[in-house]
This record gives sequence, C-alpha cells and structure tokens, in this order.
Amino acid sequence: MTKTPAKIKLPLYSAADRDNLRWLWASYLKKRSPWLLLVLVMILVQGVVYQQFLSITEDGLRVIFDNGTARELAMVCVVVFFLFAVRGAMGYLVPRLTVWVSNSAIFEMRRDLIGHMMDLDLAYFERTKSGEIIQRLVTQTQQLGQFIGLSTANALRDAVTVVIVSAYLIYKNPLLFTAAILVLPFIIRVMNFVSARVKQVQGEAEHALGDYMNGIEETVSGMRTVKISSQEQVEAARLEKATGRIRDLAARVQLTQALVMPSIDLSSAFVYVLVIGGGGYMVLSPAFDVDGAGIITFLLGMVLVFDPARLLAQYLGSLQAHVVLLDRVRGLFHERPTITAAPGALATFDTGGDIALDQVRFSYSPDQPLFDGLSMVFKGGQVSAIVGATGSGKTTILSLLSRLYDVQGGQITIGGTAIDKVQLRALRGAFSVVAQDIVIFNNSIWENIRYVKPEATDDDIWRAAENAEIADLIRARGDAPVGPKGAQLSGGQKQRIAIARAFLVDAPILLLDEATNALDQATEARIKSALTRLTQGRTTIVVAHRLASITDADSIHVLEAGALVEQGKHGDLLKKNGHYARLYMAQKQSQASN
Repeated sequence: MTKTPAKIKLPLYSAADRDNLRWLWASYLKKRSPWLLLVLVMILVQGVVYQQFLSITEDGLRVIFDNGTARELAMVCVVVFFLFAVRGAMGYLVPRLTVWVSNSAIFEMRRDLIGHMMDLDLAYFERTKSGEIIQRLVTQTQQLGQFIGLSTANALRDAVTVVIVSAYLIYKNPLLFTAAILVLPFIIRVMNFVSARVKQVQGEAEHALGDYMNGIEETVSGMRTVKISSQEQVEAARLEKATGRIRDLAARVQLTQALVMPSIDLSSAFVYVLVIGGGGYMVLSPAFDVDGAGIITFLLGMVLVFDPARLLAQYLGSLQAHVVLLDRVRGLFHERPTITAAPGALATFDTGGDIALDQVRFSYSPDQPLFDGLSMVFKGGQVSAIVGATGSGKTTILSLLSRLYDVQGGQITIGGTAIDKVQLRALRGAFSVVAQDIVIFNNSIWENIRYVKPEATDDDIWRAAENAEIADLIRARGDAPVGPKGAQLSGGQKQRIAIARAFLVDAPILLLDEATNALDQATEARIKSALTRLTQGRTTIVVAHRLASITDADSIHVLEAGALVEQGKHGDLLKKNGHYARLYMAQKQSQASN
C-alpha cells in the first residue's frame, strides 16, 4: 500500500520574497528615507494622540462621576478637540507625503523597467506576450505604488496605534489586558492561513490577467481578419471565457480574505465580553483599585486597538498578493540581453567593405537548424539580392547582419571586421532598413518619416518623401493621424513611408526586405529610378520574392532550405537553367496568366 506523500508546508515569505523586498527598499525607497522618517514621526504623533485621548477621557469621566465643575469638563472637551485637530492635520499630511514618495518611486521603477526592456534582445519580445509586458509596466507597477504608498502608511499608522494604545492599557491594567489578548494566537493562525491562500491564488490570477490582456491585444490587432471571417462571436466567447477565469480567481482571493474580518470580529466580541465581565468584577470587588471610569476607558481603548488591528490584518493579507506582484515586476530585471558589445568594441569600421558570412551556423530552435556552415559574400558598393522559397532564411540573414540575433557558429565580417567586435549602436547605425513588418505610429505621415531621424530638416524630409513618391499624400492629409498601426493607410502607402525613412537615414548599407512587395507595378515603376539613385555608392542587399524586381542586381544569391545553391547575375543564372531559372519562369508564367 503506497503512502500519500506529506504535503510540504512552504514558508510564508520565501528567500526570494525577502530578497525582492530588500531590492525594493535599496533601489527605490532608501534614498527617500528622510521623507519616510518624517512620515513615521507624524504617524507616531497620531498614535500618541489616541493615548492622550484615553487619558483625558478618563479624567473627564471622573469629573462627571466625582461631581467635578463645568469648567473642568469644558477644559477636557477643549483638549480632546485639540488632540483630534492635531491628528486630523497629520491625517492630511501623511497621505500627501506618502503619495508623493510612492509616485516618485514608481516613476523611477517604470523608467528603469523601460530602459532595461529596450536593452533586451529581439528574441525576448518574440517569446513574451505583449499583454504580459503591458501588465508589468502599467497595472502591476501602479498597484505596487498604491500599496507601498497609502496602504503601507495606513498600516504603519494602525500598527503604531495598536502598540501605543496597548502599552497604555498594559500600564493601566496589566491583568485585564493579559486576559484580553488570550485570543491573539487564534488570530495569528487565521492570518497565516489567509496569507498563504492569497499568495497562491494571486499568482494564478496575475497569469490569467496577463493572458486576458494579451488576448485583447491580439483581437484588436487582428480585427480586420475577425470581421472578414465573421468570427466576432468566437472572439467574444474566447474573451468571455478568460474574463470568467479572472472573475473566479478574484472571487477566490476575496472569499479567502473575507475570513479575516469575521474571525477578528468574533475575537473582538470575546474580548469585549471579557473586559466588561472581568472589569465589572474588579469594580465591584474591594480587592482591586479600579473604578467605573477606568473600566470604561479601558473598554474604549480596546475598541481603539481592535479597529486598527482589523485593518492591519487586512493589510497583512493583501501583502502576500503584492509580494507576488513585486516578484513579477522584478522578473523583467532578471532578463538579460545576450547580444552585447565585446570589451573594447570599435566605434568605427569600414562600412563600405565587403560583407561576408563565413561558415555561419544558426537555428531558432535546437531541433530545427537553419544555417549549417553558410558562406556568402556581398560586395561592397554593389547591389546584391537574396531569393528563395519562404523559410529558406532570407530575412534571417538580414537579422544576423544587424545582430538582432547572434550567429551560433562561424562569423560575419564587414570590411574585414567581425561585427561582434563593433559597438552595437555603430553597427546598426550603418544600416538603413526597409523591412516587411513596417512599424507605423498613430501620427501624421510627416512625423512617421521623421521618426528615424528626429533632427532632420524639413527640406530633408520633403526630399525623402518626393523620392518615395509619397509627398502628394502628405500634402493631401496634412497633420491628420494615420490611425493605430497605420490603419487608415493602404499597404503600398505604408511601404512608401518605410522607403522614405530609408532615404532620410542615408546610411552606407541599405537592407531592403521585400521593399516593394506591397506596391502595384505602376507605383513600383515610378519609384524604381529613385531606388536606383539610393543604391548608388552603397552596399545594398535586397530580399525579394518578386524576381522581376531584382534582375538588375550585381549578384543574386539563391537559398534553398538554409543553403546557398546558386549565385550569379540574372542572365547567367537563367543560362544555368537551375533553381533560379525555374523560379523566374514560374513567376513569369503566373503574371502572364493574370
């Protein structure tokens, strides 16, 4: 008979949790410790006010019970009003200061997150859901800011109130207070149970929320496909299912936290009954020097203790949830870029030299190698084309040249200098790229062109726009935004924005990745002369699917399944009647039939 393994009880705060909390303090809060100390002083004042309130109240009750004068009672009322005025002032200043401190800390955290994220490799963004990144940068940091600001300040105020008032009650009646706190172990046990459950469910809820946000982003981005394929109900059902999971997980967190208040309320009732009964006995018994005013004040003090204790218990329960958030936010800092400049990397290199791939090996996954010893040379100052079937590695070569990915064997050189010996900014600054995935911002066409070179003059931008055959569209649209991701533009108009950017950057090496694939033949013919001027004197590498657009290239490299199978000029490759010739003739016949 097999035995069921014993359930391992995990610590409430793991070593990682403690490390994250130390990181938060050292990185963003320690530098603000003078302001936090001021907040602590004001919170201590609030706690002392409650203690003094109890003392003055006891004196006021004795004035009433012992036939004091109206003047004495009036003085008690004035002092009580002054005490609560002081507490009110502190209650206004503490939130203002803590909100300022927490907002400043979260601003720095977001700034650091964004800066770190920008240094990460392209591979990170390709394997990470965009919804997860947005969730970390927006939602989770905001929740952390609220927690370390007002929530923590209020919890500290409650803790100080509990300590100071409890100390006063111990001073007044240690026997009665000791009896009253017999319930404390039960409360601690309940809080440990709740905190552990909240931490577990909160982690699941954060993952579910990240998936939900990513699903929304995918649906909105693909709305054209959703509409065309009439899949609105399918998408709505998918998002509704994710919404239901978030609802269920949130309910589990809230139901678990809901156990805290009834438990403490029942404990409070037990304590109040104990104080009333035990204290009443002390008043009636001649063995104790306790009067009615003292017991009423003690009972009022217990109320002042248990109310902030309830709030403090809520805070400790939610602390586990926010420890999970902190771990997820800091997780982005644990990501490390693998593509970095070597020590002593060069700031300049021969950008006009030959670009050579020497026995390059690369794969996106270990079980699917793409290049295994690929060697090819792109002559400096010439136009070279790369052609081949989809998946043959054409675009990957461009990514390797600009070190969006690093080779896993062999090397790539430009002008005889290995590209991993060059500073990344200098290397990528040598390229002007027109890629097939064009990034268009919801701004004017003019600003979209200026994006790649903010310091460009108006004349430079107009010249680039004229060369790309998009100047007339700029005049027609003016400063009108083009919609999210350029939704108001055609594919050809987006492509011409990308081409205008290439004209504007004016880099020595030009990479054209399907640069004219979204253009009709008439438009392509209009900008072909401009593209010819752009390539003069520059090393140009063209990735093309439409072979008719690269017939004038100085050299054409034909890839098949990651291997170089042919190389030469257009005419020479046709004479070989090989792979390139078959591709060219197939496309020519297809165009003729259309």
